[in-house]
Amino acid sequence: GRPKGVMLSHANLWYGAISVAQYLKLTPDDRVLGVLPFSFDYGQNQLLSTWVAGGAVAPLDYLTPRDVVKAVVRHGATTLAGVPPLWTQLLGAEWPEEAVASIRRLTNSGGALTPRLVRGLRTLFPAAELYAMYGLTEAFRSTYLDPALIDAHPDAIGRAIPFAEVMVLRPDGSRAAAGEPGELVHAGPLVAQGYWRDAERTAQRFRPAPGHERAVWSGDTVVEGEDGLLRFVGRDDEMIKVAGNRISPQEIEEAALAGGEAREAVAFGVADEAQGQAIVLILAGDPAREPELRARLKRDLPNFMQPARIEWREELPRNANGKLDRAALRRALADKDVR
Repeated sequence: GRPKGVMLSHANLWYGAISVAQYLKLTPDDRVLGVLPFSFDYGQNQLLSTWVAGGAVAPLDYLTPRDVVKAVVRHGATTLAGVPPLWTQLLGAEWPEEAVASIRRLTNSGGALTPRLVRGLRTLFPAAELYAMYGLTEAFRSTYLDPALIDAHPDAIGRAIPFAEVMVLRPDGSRAAAGEPGELVHAGPLVAQGYWRDAERTAQRFRPAPGHERAVWSGDTVVEGEDGLLRFVGRDDEMIKVAGNRISPQEIEEAALAGGEAREAVAFGVADEAQGQAIVLILAGDPAREPELRARLKRDLPNFMQPARIEWREELPRNANGKLDRAALRRALADKDVR
């Protein structure tokens, strides 16, 4: 649909910059390579948080992963922020020792890291701290995982960042128990002012929460474990419903990528008369490996989570922020089915 304009105050930007600079432990001698567009809230805060810390940002409009590697060497970059599709590309590039040596920290948002990506990044950059983060434009950033925990908890998105209160709530507004899925709700000074000229949507998403007159309800389902760490389950509007079972696309995608048969994966549901919805899995990689993939998925996933259809592409489309473009894939699939 049409993008929503999110209204941010000066205080939102200021608190967000201070919060991120604090938990990333940015310093005046940091040099951040800015590969994310500044129109993307993740890219914009990368700029502001580095400035708050007194560091420098080197913007880069890159075409290939090799451009990023060269820029790391040229600027002596200490920090690299990305989204999962970028990490997939960068893991396939050749990295000279001097580029690897300068990187102190890697940060991820805009999509969940898979255990396979975590292993790849930790192997390539063994001395760097890897920060898994979760955020939404309406509150910028909500959680981060302490890098010391990522090897043991590669699927976690961590705990609330400074200046944020994050809750896991049931539909009735009560708090979910540990291990119980619920909606992530964010309160505090990072919460945006609402949507530009859209009072109806603002009222839907910005509502009271326990202990707060106003919070943003994310529309994302998460689970808080006994260890206090949050784990992302999926977006409510992207959940797939097969024969009465609610399935997160992320579960299918992570399973599809776990064996290395494909580089990238997107799963979604399509209408199915018999089961309500059927799972379509679109992959970037070599279609000759499909039998191997299907055999492994049959071992690893229950019957109701098996893809009814698998399609292969050389590359998957990305949007302006570098994320995988699910909407474009869904439109392309619908156009193909119509023809």
